[in-house]
This record gives sequence, C-alpha cells and structure tokens, in this order.
Amino acid sequence: MELIYRSPRVVAGICGMVMAQQAFSAGFVEDSKASVLARNFFSNADNRSGTADPNYTQEWGQGFIFDFRSGYTPGTVGFGIDALGMLGIRLDSGKGRHYNPTSTAFNGNVFPTDSDGRAVDEFGSIGLTAKALVSKTEFRYGTLVPMLPVVISTDRMLQQTFNGGQVQSKDLDNFTFTLGQLEHVKGRGSSNQMGMSIPGANNAVSGEFVNKFYYGGVDYKPTKDLTVQYYYGNLKDFYKQHFLGLKYDMPVGPGVLRSDLRYFDNSSDGANGNDPAFYTFGYYGDGVTKGKVDSRLSSALFTYMIAGHSLSAGFQQVSGDSDAVWLNQGDGSSAYFMTESMIGKFQRAGESTWQVRYGYDFAQVGVPGLTFLGMYESGSNIRTPDGDRKEWERNLTLGYVVQSGPLKKLGIQLRHASLRTQVTTQRDSDEHRVIVTYPLDIL
Repeated sequence: MELIYRSPRVVAGICGMVMAQQAFSAGFVEDSKASVLARNFFSNADNRSGTADPNYTQEWGQGFIFDFRSGYTPGTVGFGIDALGMLGIRLDSGKGRHYNPTSTAFNGNVFPTDSDGRAVDEFGSIGLTAKALVSKTEFRYGTLVPMLPVVISTDRMLQQTFNGGQVQSKDLDNFTFTLGQLEHVKGRGSSNQMGMSIPGANNAVSGEFVNKFYYGGVDYKPTKDLTVQYYYGNLKDFYKQHFLGLKYDMPVGPGVLRSDLRYFDNSSDGANGNDPAFYTFGYYGDGVTKGKVDSRLSSALFTYMIAGHSLSAGFQQVSGDSDAVWLNQGDGSSAYFMTESMIGKFQRAGESTWQVRYGYDFAQVGVPGLTFLGMYESGSNIRTPDGDRKEWERNLTLGYVVQSGPLKKLGIQLRHASLRTQVTTQRDSDEHRVIVTYPLDIL
C-alpha cells in the first residue's frame, strides 16, 4: 500500500477549494432555472385598401424560446449569467403569401425576408446576459427584455430583444429604481441586431438609426393597491420622453374598480430638430406631414371587475404637432399606450380615442382556463392635409389553458382584429391569428 504525505497546509487548501466549489454551486447552480416555450403561430392578414404589396399575407411557423437563468454566487457581490436562445421554423408561407421586397421592409408579419422576397426557412439567435447582485440591486449587461413604460419588448412567434446595460434597485422599501442604456435591438422576426429609430425615419434603405437610448425611472408602491410611476427616455437625436403613471385598485360594492392613468410628454432631441432625415410623422399645417417630435399623450382607463366579469371604458388624447412616438425600427414594435392593439395604435396628431372592453373568466361557470376579451376603439379628429379623419378597430380574443393531465399548461388563443380608417397612409385590414403555446420547465 502506498502512503502519501500531505502537509496540513495542502490539506487545508484542498478542503477550502472543495468547500468554495460547493458554496459556489449552492448559489449559482442550485438556484438556476431553465425553461422552453414552444409557440406555434399562425397569422392571416388581409389588407383591404391601397395598392402597395402585399395585399394579403399568411404565415405559419413553430417557435422555440429557451430561457436559462442562473442563480448568484455567494458573497457580498453575487455573479450570474442568463441565456436566451430562440429558433423559428417556417411551416407555411409561399412568396405570394409573404412577398415583402427587401427594398422597402425588413420582414413579413412573422418571418424575415430573404433576398428573393420570400420568408426564410428558419431563423434564430442566442443572447447572453452577465449579471451581478449587491443586496437588492441587480446589474445586468447583454441581452435585455425590458417591460417599462418608455421601452417595451414585443413578440410574435419569437421575442424582440435589446442589447445594453441596466441597473435595478429595490433596496428602499416600496420603491423600484431602474436605470439603463440600450445600444441595439433585434426584432421579433429577425436574427440581426440593428440601431433604433422612430416612425418617419425608419425606412429600411435610407432610414436613420442610432445606438443610444437612455432610460430611467421609479415605481413607488405605498400600498398593495396603489402604484405611482415616473420614467424618462431619450433616443439620441430623435426624442426626449417623460412619463407619469398611476394605477389604483379600489373596492366598490361587491367588485373592484381599477384606475389606470398615463401621460407622455414627447419633445425633440438633437438632429430631429432640424434634419428632415430624422423627422417623424404628424401634421404641422400648410400640408406639411413630417417634422420634429412635439406631442403629449394623455389616457385614462377604468375597469370594474366582479364575479369573473371585467368592463372597461377609457379615453386617450394626443396633442401637439407630431404623432406620439415610441421606439420603432419598422420591423414590429409595441408601445405602452392604452390603445395598443393587434393592428393600430391610435397615436396620431390630434387624435381623440374612446375605448370599451369586456372580458370574462369562465371559471365562474365551471370552465377554468377559458377566457374571453373583446375591445372596440374609435379615434377621431386626426389632423391631416385633407381635414380631420377617423378610424376604428375591433379586437376579439378567446383563450383556453389546459388545467390538468398530460397537456397541463397547453394554451390556445384565437384572435381577430378589424381596422377601418380614413387616413390615406394607413390601410384597412382584417387579421386572424391562432397561437398555441406550451411551456416546459427543465430546471
């Protein structure tokens, strides 16, 4: 038998490394989470007015979103890493149902466009995020999926992502502070990173795009029923944006009344004030339809919820010379507007919009997982060179999530939208979507 001598110092060192590795594992590995979201997405869009292609698009694909989130290493400063992998596979979309010239657009309704104007067979991407945690303050750099009033990540079959850095702190009770800078964006139907822009300047060939969007804000929640928000966003050489928001749930009779108030103040920044290549849409008088950012958007939505029913009524007003603005590269985007819909946004210069919604949760009648939501909005007083114009949109969504058995959590949504407008730069449209999702936890 061979005997090997180990000095106390060596033994102590080996034991220390083993203990450190175990401690590292306890935080970084054991607290890790991983999941896959399988999303089957079908879209049929019929543009019923105008002469530009495409008049009709139909796309069907299968998407997979892999989401890995590590825990943090132990210590005063904990470190970790996240990964977001996405893959989209085309199931159906011929040239006649996707045709989207690359000279005028980035992608179709769901898929990127190849050099021949067709939907690609597949596309995907991988994004990594380094993170650190000090007390209740988290630092992140890399791939980000922000959901904030001044910047929202949108999705279809796959998820839109941004690249940049963000700090978020919850060290002060009832407050959440957020500060960040974005440098690039990757569209929900793209595998390429690009700069950021706004409507009016985001032309695929000759548009203007920048790599600096600064944002920051605070959420204050003095009670569980009240949230007050302030956020600031600045897209360099395009716009500065101030946002104020308030959400409050108040018991009224046997139900709850939810109030949602939002206010955006948008002003010009840098080149947008004097360079026509950076201008946005609006109406500036004397037939001028492009100029610098100058708009205020105010909205109020009140929802009464009782016994599975939700009934909402809201009003939104846009004032100033320009349309209300948001981050929009021209390849699909979402905005934190009360009027964010399947097709339109009702954000045009001078536009006044009324909205009503009705939702029902069928769990109240013994069918848990089945839900319905209907919405109608009507906009008027849209300022154009041809006088004030109107538009309206109707959205209907029926959804079901399996509650038990082998297919538990499998969800299906049937969605329909119709938009009719008098604005010559917008087309009448009908769209139908079928979305099937299945989330699977791996860790």
